[in-house]
Amino acid sequence: MPDLWMPDAQRCDVGDHAPTDGQYPAKAIAHITWDRNATAARPADLLAFASLRSYFSGGGSGAAPHILWDPFTGQFAQFFPATSRSKSVMDLAGGTRTNRAGRVVIQVEALFFPYCRVGGKTYAKLADTPCKGWDRLNAWVHSWGVPNAWPMGRPVDFTPHRSESVWETKGGWYGHSQTPENDHQDPGSWPAFVGGTAPTPAPSYQPYPGAAFFMKGFKPALGKTSPVFTAMGKRLVAVGCGRYKVGPGPTLGTADVDSYEAYQRSLGYTGAAAKWPPGPTSWNKLHVPRVS
Repeated sequence: MPDLWMPDAQRCDVGDHAPTDGQYPAKAIAHITWDRNATAARPADLLAFASLRSYFSGGGSGAAPHILWDPFTGQFAQFFPATSRSKSVMDLAGGTRTNRAGRVVIQVEALFFPYCRVGGKTYAKLADTPCKGWDRLNAWVHSWGVPNAWPMGRPVDFTPHRSESVWETKGGWYGHSQTPENDHQDPGSWPAFVGGTAPTPAPSYQPYPGAAFFMKGFKPALGKTSPVFTAMGKRLVAVGCGRYKVGPGPTLGTADVDSYEAYQRSLGYTGAAAKWPPGPTSWNKLHVPRVS
């Protein structure tokens, strides 16, 4: 299961989760915050990431995206889990449900406006910025089945182009300027997808340590200490099954047991099959990072 919450994003859950329309292909929508109007003759300083994060967490939650991305620092904040709709595009009554029309519809607001000034330098297009963190953002969105494709073309300027038939039938990335029922013209540009001819190294996951590792006789091995439990707990939080008030940490506790059982239920296990200890199939799907 992909991570509901981008692993290195600041989690700023605004609540009000609602499902997407799963019969449509997976999509992502690219925005820029465009919070100031500047020109080449009169550039303006970029707003602070913390200001936009506070806005979307508070009074602006009604227009919050999934992800706020600072392309200058690589910071992220996330306001909705990947499987919930967010609210960053207009959705008119009676037409396509723009915030929901996909297995996921992940919306990304890049902290940027044309001719913003950062460190004394002026940037006319988002693609001209350092685009720090784009590789991680691209990988996380792609993990949710969003193709690395622009069905209406990668944005290169602020010219809008919209087709509801393409929107409903093609998965991939769309600009706000390409989203039906909307009149915005952003993002104007966007970085190229991460890739190349070099193969991506396979991630290294912790092998299943066997049922006995998790048990003390016929009961959970509460009190046992291992870095594997910390790594396991962090993954349980990442996939939305964490039941921790404190931690996770290296000492096995009841919160670990409750979290893992919740995870096994999320995979469709019921009854005794959902109970502790972890089994090899669910463990391998959890993708616990290798620690030893």
